[in-house]
Amino acid sequence: MRTAVSTFILMIAMAAMFSAAASAQTSLKVGTPAPEFSGASIEGGFYDLKQMRGKVVLLIFWSTRCEICKNEIPKLNQLKSKYEGRGVELLGLSMDNEDKLTAYLKRNPFNFHILPDSFGIVMQYADKDRSGNIDMGFPAYFLIDQNGVIAFRGNGWDQIDKLTSRLDSMTAQPTASAGSLAP
Repeated sequence: MRTAVSTFILMIAMAAMFSAAASAQTSLKVGTPAPEFSGASIEGGFYDLKQMRGKVVLLIFWSTRCEICKNEIPKLNQLKSKYEGRGVELLGLSMDNEDKLTAYLKRNPFNFHILPDSFGIVMQYADKDRSGNIDMGFPAYFLIDQNGVIAFRGNGWDQIDKLTSRLDSMTAQPTASAGSLAP
């Protein structure tokens, strides 16, 4: 009897340990709701993800210390121009402070709405390992659909073609086919 109780307690302890480790690993997946956040941009705008429902939102997590980010900025500026007026909101989130970002952006213009001091938002979106350490490569991209659901996520070098493809499909205007027109 004592052995059965000891075995049962050991099994409970192991189950608790594994579930704690699993819950410490966070990974936002395509098809799941995007974590809500709000924040002020350098130019003075205020952005609340919940209030952006009905729009496609592209989040780019980046850093002034990231060489890949610096090289991607011109391509991202072209992306912004392409989707201007098409119901797409583009936000660049950085853990850097406003002073550092302002100086950097004078040398490297980035046409997105830039939200400084975004560590709390990074914590919501970053993967975490079993120890709770942040695991996020820069630049990191999260494309959120009109309903607040993650439609694409990626990171690193040259994700522009993938983003463009997803944005094109998400912003395509429905057209009436000949068969659906009334006579």
